Amino acid sequence: MAADGTQQQQSALSAEDPVIQMRNAKVTFDDGESYVMNDISIDVRRNEIIGVVGESGSGKSMFAESMLDAIPDPGVLTGKVEYLAEDGREIDVLGLSKEDLRQMRWEEISMVFQGAMSSFNPTMSVKGHFVETLKAHDYEVEPGLDRAHELLEDLYLEPDRILNSYPHELSGGMQQRALIALSLVLEPEVLVMDEPTAALDLLMQRSILMLLEELQDKYDLTMVFITHDLPLVASLADRLAIMYAFRLVEVGPADEIIANAAHPYTRALLNATPNLDAPLDEMRPIEGSGPAPINLPSGCAYHPRCPLADEQCRSAVPEFQQTDADHAAACYNWEEATDQIPLNYEDMLDDTATSEGDVA
Repeated sequence: MAADGTQQQQSALSAEDPVIQMRNAKVTFDDGESYVMNDISIDVRRNEIIGVVGESGSGKSMFAESMLDAIPDPGVLTGKVEYLAEDGREIDVLGLSKEDLRQMRWEEISMVFQGAMSSFNPTMSVKGHFVETLKAHDYEVEPGLDRAHELLEDLYLEPDRILNSYPHELSGGMQQRALIALSLVLEPEVLVMDEPTAALDLLMQRSILMLLEELQDKYDLTMVFITHDLPLVASLADRLAIMYAFRLVEVGPADEIIANAAHPYTRALLNATPNLDAPLDEMRPIEGSGPAPINLPSGCAYHPRCPLADEQCRSAVPEFQQTDADHAAACYNWEEATDQIPLNYEDMLDDTATSEGDVA
């Protein structure tokens, strides 16, 4: 077990070269009575892809919007959100004026929302969206459109055709890729994506993930990828952050979490996912449902659904415990979870490890 909360967060939750730091970030409604994001502390590391995963209603979108101080009214965001620019500037996101915040949201941190069609003005051509964005931020239009051409080509689209089209003339996959290009036209350092592929078919989802990986490498981007689909993002992300009931419950390298998840919820989520190469008849749905903001249980919010819950779980919120050098879980019983909640594809992982050992 790790010693205390501060020490526990020095490895898995913090970093030597962060680009975004969140400390005790909370989002409340109803005059502070309802939490829709509760006590989030984590560093997003420069040039990494971090996947933020959880069931619907777990607070993932609030996590994304908090990075840009874009919580819709009447929500209230408190705590610390700091953007550490590559040129050394330290920007207190929650202390920015409305104008400075507007500039930062496109030029430093940009966001792609779920469902591209709802992000486009249907009466404006795609080119019009690029021009409007460039002018609003006092960027020169012609060089900006040259960059738009390059980005669209990077995303395997025909620039002239896309720019001269209206959003409704494009397929869903084309719309989403055009929106990604638009979000990058001002050369932000961080790209936050909230369920960017949820409305697309599986083949297009996989294609866009491959393209995102290429973009990240070419432009040295930091990406925050919000999704309910753990295996989808696991193939893309460097790290995973698992959310449950408005809190982070596990953070670690993606391959480590897939092979050796420590939190009972993460293990249950993996066992409930139908496309991790386990037989369908071994998939086990998680009994019950996540709590509502106005009805959070005491202690660990997962305890009503957790087979390992004891009196400590029911009475006190667990601190993060270091399970490995860069892996932490907010669970009192994480050491028992491996044996008590086996993953339904562990045999496959063991076979793979054995094969690799034989080859070596």
